[in-house]
Amino acid sequence: MAKILVKQVRSKINCPQDQKRTIEALGLRKMGQVVEHEATPAILGMVNKVKHLVSVEEAK
Repeated sequence: MAKILVKQVRSKINCPQDQKRTIEALGLRKMGQVVEHEATPAILGMVNKVKHLVSVEEAK
């Protein structure tokens, strides 16, 4: 499986509660934090839900 890097680029303030929980489930706690995940369908679905709050790139 490919790996992806997910970085929080916008604040979760004023977001619905389910989006806040999704950001936290991805392991993001602070602005600018980067986490690495396997590109599984579950992770990609979570990223898609909060795509306006994060940036995604392929890990090298």
